[in-house]
Amino acid sequence: MSERRIADRLPINISLKIESLYRQDHDVLEDLSESIVVQNISRTGLGFEASHELPLNYYFNAHITIDFEKHFYGVLKIIRKEVAEQRYFYGCEFVGLASVLSSYIDDYQKEMEAELE
Repeated sequence: MSERRIADRLPINISLKIESLYRQDHDVLEDLSESIVVQNISRTGLGFEASHELPLNYYFNAHITIDFEKHFYGVLKIIRKEVAEQRYFYGCEFVGLASVLSSYIDDYQKEMEAELE
């Protein structure tokens, strides 16, 4: 598979809960309560693992906490899915994330790079 990522992915371990999924045509899947583990994040999106299958091209709201001081709310669209050993791995893209909020991810990347030096 060719590399399609626009921004570098950074490893991160965040737990989130998806309460509902929706599409722009008002198709809503509610009461999901799906716990996910975010494995990486970038300026353009994130990758996560889930124990259940989720549909592609649906959106969900997320509260992303990078650290105590850096957190934000965002809308994510599920764009990729891979299945391996009864686990589901997804790729999502941020929808309309403000540049001031994506700067939190830039700061996180700088912190990660400083730790490696």
